[in-house]
Amino acid sequence: MFAGIDTHKDTLAVAVVDVLGSQLAGLEVANTEVGFAQILELLGAHRVVRVGVEGSGNFGRAVAAHLSGRGVDVREVPTSMSSRERAARPGQGKTDEVDALAIARLAGREPGLPPARLVVGLAADLRSLLDYREDLVDEHHRLVNQVHAELTGLLPGYQHIYPHLKTSAQVSAVLELLDGDDRVRAVLTRRRLSRALEVVVEARAVHKQIAQMIAGHAEHVAAIYGAGPILAARFVAEIVDIERYPTRDAFASANGSAPLAASSGRTVRHRLNRGGNRRLNRALYVMAITQARADTEGRAYYARKRAKGKTAREAIRCLKRQLSDQVYKAMRADAAAAALGGPAAASTPVAA
Repeated sequence: MFAGIDTHKDTLAVAVVDVLGSQLAGLEVANTEVGFAQILELLGAHRVVRVGVEGSGNFGRAVAAHLSGRGVDVREVPTSMSSRERAARPGQGKTDEVDALAIARLAGREPGLPPARLVVGLAADLRSLLDYREDLVDEHHRLVNQVHAELTGLLPGYQHIYPHLKTSAQVSAVLELLDGDDRVRAVLTRRRLSRALEVVVEARAVHKQIAQMIAGHAEHVAAIYGAGPILAARFVAEIVDIERYPTRDAFASANGSAPLAASSGRTVRHRLNRGGNRRLNRALYVMAITQARADTEGRAYYARKRAKGKTAREAIRCLKRQLSDQVYKAMRADAAAAALGGPAAASTPVAA
């Protein structure tokens, strides 16, 4: 038997189906420990062998971790798949019960669904720190942009002396220029600049904390040119367990770097994949751009693709696909090193 769970902040809708996809039972419980116990009881009563969860990295995070910790085979069901499954059976509308039934049928029919992403422990901590660091970076950009707008009126021509406010020294210099100016806008601008300095200090502290936490867990990934500790931490936070992906192709499909087949008749072609984990895709893009701008094998690979007639964007996409394979190999090496009790010596892989 198979089960599907449609997750929400307050409730969980559960459906149990047989091997033919016929519904055997349904249940709606609270998204709490008490509700998890009710789900376990239902699964045991029907001898469920696999459970599909939609949103195991969000509202379904707790129930997925709870069930997995008790030996249940929990798989992640993408919302796109459950939506198509629901649309294939018109006339039933859309309710939590209908969604849970669609998820259960997919769990029974698709044995290749990836294991649920259990964002706990190191992965959960890294994700929180990375998100907080991004908040700090966004806040710094907003403050600096507001300061630039105000300085145009407060200090006409300042941009010829300090066109940028990227460093603490530049911010401090502008603060000195505004020293003693009692106009309201000048006072507010000084406050924004002071806050910008505080944000920079805090962002550096968070960066250092992330680097310390990732040490020994992603040495091979961090050694790839263009990655470093921040992107390595992002891979660990989003992937959680590289064993969720049996092949490098499965990993590329999950991060959106693998193109999708779009052939018809005699026309054989592929198109851009806009799906997959967009945070992983963004990390691969940053790595690709970094390698393409430096004297690396990645830049040579990019040049070869351009020489073959690829556009700049197409060449970067090809490089991203190559880097996806590198990250996959590196993460498996890191996982093997961890299994042996410590990090192995990291090599520096480059784009082939």
